[in-house]
Amino acid sequence: MAKQEMFSQVIHMEKKLLTVHEEIRELKEQLASLIEENQGLVIENRMLRERLENVGGFSDAASEETSDNKTDASTGLPGEGYDNLARLYQEGFHICNLNYGGLRTDGDCLFCLSFFQNK
Repeated sequence: MAKQEMFSQVIHMEKKLLTVHEEIRELKEQLASLIEENQGLVIENRMLRERLENVGGFSDAASEETSDNKTDASTGLPGEGYDNLARLYQEGFHICNLNYGGLRTDGDCLFCLSFFQNK
């Protein structure tokens, strides 16, 4: 009888471990979602702060951006958009067309990295 009780206890513990594992997986998914949302809000907040700072001199800033874009296009060097994508990748987001904007949870993405090699 003792062996059968031990076996049933092991089975019971195994079931408990499976439920705990499922709960941890769900929490991990929720955490990834919250981190992704938080990063989006941080970026949006930063952009809004930059806009507020530029409210007074909006027309000057726009003309400067236009001249900068022409310079970048004529020299063939990567511009502000490229820098923004590199920053997003460093913050943990996909920049490839397959998962754009999604949180990178498994390390580097070969598709995203190929974008940097092409430029």
